[in-house]
Amino acid sequence: MSQDKDQIAKHTKKAKFTEKYSDDNPANIQNDEISLKELILKLQEWWKYILSKWIIILMAGIIGGALGFVYAWSKKPVYTAQTTFVLEEGESGGGLGQYAGIASMMGVDLGGGGGGIFKGDNILELYKSRRMIQETLLAVDTFNGKQQSLIERYIEFNKMRDGWNEKPNLKDIHFDNLNNFNRTQDSVIGKLVETLNSGILEVTKPDKKLSIISVSVRYGDELFAKSLANNIVSKVNTFYINTKTKKSSENLAILQNQSDSVRRVLNSSIGGVAAAVDANPNLNPAFQTLRVASQRKQVDVQASGAIYQEIVKNLEMAKISLRNEKPLIQIIDEPVFPLKMEKLGKAKGIILGGIIFGFLTIFFLLSRKIFKGLMAN
Repeated sequence: MSQDKDQIAKHTKKAKFTEKYSDDNPANIQNDEISLKELILKLQEWWKYILSKWIIILMAGIIGGALGFVYAWSKKPVYTAQTTFVLEEGESGGGLGQYAGIASMMGVDLGGGGGGIFKGDNILELYKSRRMIQETLLAVDTFNGKQQSLIERYIEFNKMRDGWNEKPNLKDIHFDNLNNFNRTQDSVIGKLVETLNSGILEVTKPDKKLSIISVSVRYGDELFAKSLANNIVSKVNTFYINTKTKKSSENLAILQNQSDSVRRVLNSSIGGVAAAVDANPNLNPAFQTLRVASQRKQVDVQASGAIYQEIVKNLEMAKISLRNEKPLIQIIDEPVFPLKMEKLGKAKGIILGGIIFGFLTIFFLLSRKIFKGLMAN
């Protein structure tokens, strides 16, 4: 009996809870209508409150407009130097696969497929590498008729030495000795590399389906932007080509060295035959020892000639392989003066400054009113 009473009590309590919070309950519907009405009234109250503070909002807008004008007036223009080029990969194996196989059986590697792990998209990462950026910064160019490295131009334009004069380790720092940098010089270059990669230098492929690469430099110094774009494209593309063809170039150099060596031996053997004949112009058939020396020289000439002939064939195939494997990089557009300039106009600065400060003021006033209301309740 006690268990039945408990179950009846639970069912009764559940039924009352369901009835109380059911969507069909008129009381709940009325509460929803009151909540929506209160929201509308609250919005009207906030609107009237904002209108009552129009003087404060207007003053904030005027102050924001003035600050926007000052910012636009003091903000230096940003110049964009852009270089675009097309990259065509060389043929893997140089189209000489069958010849390379035959040559490899003879112990000769024509270098087909050298740099296979160095695909076209990797050139984008090369532009972000410290090595390429450092070599570019240390390059020398002409600025206003004066020979100057790009890193010194960057330091001078940003007046960095004014702050370095108070630091003993940076006061007399220079970047003339390219092969022996100390810890401080490496640290400065590292910071500049990070700065360039953080928004000044941008390398992209406008269309993933095409092999066109765009290199953009956005900076406040027009001369530096153009020089950086030109130098880094030249250095990276040269490094890329040399790396792609390094294996084939090394094999070509080895074959060329072997060819020259065998050619010298062949010439020496030919000269030896002629000397042996000249030493015994009227050779007596009875003296066979004199004939043996001449025959040995002739055998050396024949052997050297056969070896030289094969090496020359392999050498020509290696040259063709190198030409086919070498990637083609053709510049499409280069930066020319005047560069594209981006500058915030004074009128635009006034409008943006006024709008931003006006919205911030409204947000502050409403936040303060809501906070006071919550604290009062």
